[in-house]
Formats: sequence, C-alpha cells, structure tokens
Amino acid sequence: MNERVSVAKDGGANAAANAGAGEDAVDQRLGETVRLLRQRAGLSIQDVAKRTGLSTGMISQLERALATPSVRTLRLLSVALDVPITYFFEPHEAGEPLRYIVRKNDRRLLRLTASGVVKEALTPAEKGELELYELTLNPGGSSGTDFYQHMGEKAGYVLSGRLRLWLDNEAHILEAGDSFRFPSTVPHMFDNPAQQVARVIWVTSLGRSDKPAE
Repeated sequence: MNERVSVAKDGGANAAANAGAGEDAVDQRLGETVRLLRQRAGLSIQDVAKRTGLSTGMISQLERALATPSVRTLRLLSVALDVPITYFFEPHEAGEPLRYIVRKNDRRLLRLTASGVVKEALTPAEKGELELYELTLNPGGSSGTDFYQHMGEKAGYVLSGRLRLWLDNEAHILEAGDSFRFPSTVPHMFDNPAQQVARVIWVTSLGRSDKPAE
C-alpha cells in the first residue's frame, strides 16, 4: 500500500514538473518572439512601453521569460509591433497551410497557463481585419486584471460553461447559447467565474486603425 502511494506521489510530482517545464517553454517562446519583433521593427523597450502603456520592466521581464503575458498584454503588443496576435501562437508544422482554410487539426494554439486561457486560431495566419478564435477558460481564467479598448468590434457565442463579460465596469454573466457584440472602444475584459471550464467562440474585427485608446 505504501509503495503504491509513493509511486502515485512520484507520478504527481513528475506531472507537475513536466507542466512547469511546459509553461517555461511557452514563456521562453513568447519572450523570444516579442524581442525579435521589437528588434525587427527597430524599436527600443522604451518605445514599446510608450506605445502599449506597459512598463519597461514588464516588457523586459516578458522578453526574458520572467513573466507570463495576459491576453490583454499580447493584444497591446500585437498593436504596438504591427502584427496580428496570432504571431504569438505556437507554430503548427503539419504541412503547408492553406491560404483561406483552417482544418481542425491545423489550428494554432496560444496557451496562457497563468491566465487559465487557451486560444485556438480559427482563421488563417495571414493578417486580416477579422480574427476568429475558440477560447477555453479554466475556472478563474481571465483576459487580465485591467480593462482594454481599441478600434473595431468584438462578438462571440458561449458554447459551454459561463463567461463573465465586463463592459465599462458592468458585469454580464453569459451561459451556453448566449451571444454578444460590442464596440471595442468600450472598456472590456472577461473571466470565468464558475467551477467548470468555459468554451467561447470569439470574434475580433480590428479595422484599419486598431490601436490602444489614449
């Protein structure tokens, strides 16, 4: 009996270690991507901080994989660096991607373990004015602790679980079958207040002037 308990504990420890290693690898890849995009654009950390409203310390920590970004932070960085947010997703190497079609097994993923969010890109990698995702939010998962706003519109449909959508400091609880649309200029954020995983189809229309509101 004791031997079995010991094995189970060792297995749990190994699983936790593997999960931690996976999170470190994700943070490392995200940090390298941010740094390379910044350097390619000829921007300093101070330049990016000014464009995003993030602190220079935060950006430096992200680039060195010492901090995990939220969904909001990655959106700010994508605007500042003039790339679609899908640049930060894990690359998929299942062959040559189709220009207009995304197969189920070819979805690119963005795993933000610390935020409890997984984003699956449902639109092709090529930059466009419309982004479509499937979001999976673990209990307590969120877009971040701050409100965000930019040009364009957002819409979505709750597939399962619950989504708490904050619009201009007002909370709206959405359940499976509920949907929404709002101008992205409205300060917004979201989280999962329930004890069950939530899945949401999320649409972002960027427009040609997508930038953080002053």
